[in-house]
Amino acid sequence: MRTLLNTLVILSILFSSCSSDDTPQENRSDLESLPKDSGGTHKALTIGESNKSNFGHYIYTPSGHDSNSHDFPLLVFLHGSGERGDSETNPDILKKVVVNGPPKLIEKNEWSPKYPMIVASPQLPSGNWNPDAIHNFITYLIENYNVNTKRIYLTGLSLGAFGCFNYVSKYGPDAYAAAIVPIAGGGNKNSGDKFTTIPVWAFHGDNDNVVSHIKSVDMVDAINKEKPNTPAKLTIYPNVGHNSWSRTYNASGMGDESNEYDAFDLNIYDWMFLFEK
Repeated sequence: MRTLLNTLVILSILFSSCSSDDTPQENRSDLESLPKDSGGTHKALTIGESNKSNFGHYIYTPSGHDSNSHDFPLLVFLHGSGERGDSETNPDILKKVVVNGPPKLIEKNEWSPKYPMIVASPQLPSGNWNPDAIHNFITYLIENYNVNTKRIYLTGLSLGAFGCFNYVSKYGPDAYAAAIVPIAGGGNKNSGDKFTTIPVWAFHGDNDNVVSHIKSVDMVDAINKEKPNTPAKLTIYPNVGHNSWSRTYNASGMGDESNEYDAFDLNIYDWMFLFEK
C-alpha cells in the first residue's frame, strides 16, 4: 500500500511539472519593485532638440524615473501615415504624434498601465518606417533613459504596424523588442522564422478597406507555421474599418471581437508585461 501511495505521489509531481500551457512563466519582481507612477512628464522634442535620436518625438517618463534607482519598461509607439512630419522645419507638426495610441491616452490623462513605463513616440518625417532607424532610436533611448532592456515593447498602427513587423523581420532575435502589438498592418509573409522568440499579438478590423485584415491573418499564420516559443495571436473586430486601434489601445474593444480568432481578454499592456528578453 505504501509503495502504491509513493508511486502516485511521484506521478503527481511529474505531471504537475510537465505542463503544456503556452502561458509564459511570469517573473514580475522587477516590475513589482517599481515606484507607483503618480504622474510623469510628457515632453515633446523636435528633431533639433532630440540630439542623436534622428527623430522628433514625444517621450513620457514616469514620476520615479529621475531618481536613477530603477530601470523602467519601455514602450515604443509607431504612428500611421497621417502623422508624418518634419519637426525640424515645423515644430508644431510634432503635435500630430499625440492624436492616436498611447501618447493620446497620456495627453488625456487616461494612461494607467499596471506598472509604470517609459513611452517614446517618434515622428517619421517622410516615407516608411525603416528597421535600422527604429533600432537606432531604441539604442538612443537606452543610452539616455533608465530603460529595462529586458522589457522593451513595440506597437504601431497601420504604417506603424508594418514598421513593427518589418523591424522584427530584419533583426529577428537581435531585435530589442520583447513583444510587439501591430494594429491594422501587415508584413513579409516569408519572414515567419524571424519571430520564433518574439511574441506577437496583432489586431485588425475585418471591414478595413485601407489595409486588408488578410495581411494580419497571413503574417500570424506564417509565424505560427514556424512553431514560435509563444504562438502569435490575432484578434479581429467584425464590421470594423481601418481604425481598429482606438478600441485596442484603450481596451474598449474587449468583448466586441470575433470568436473565430483570439479573444481580447487582456489589455495589451498587461499582455506585454508577460514577456521579457
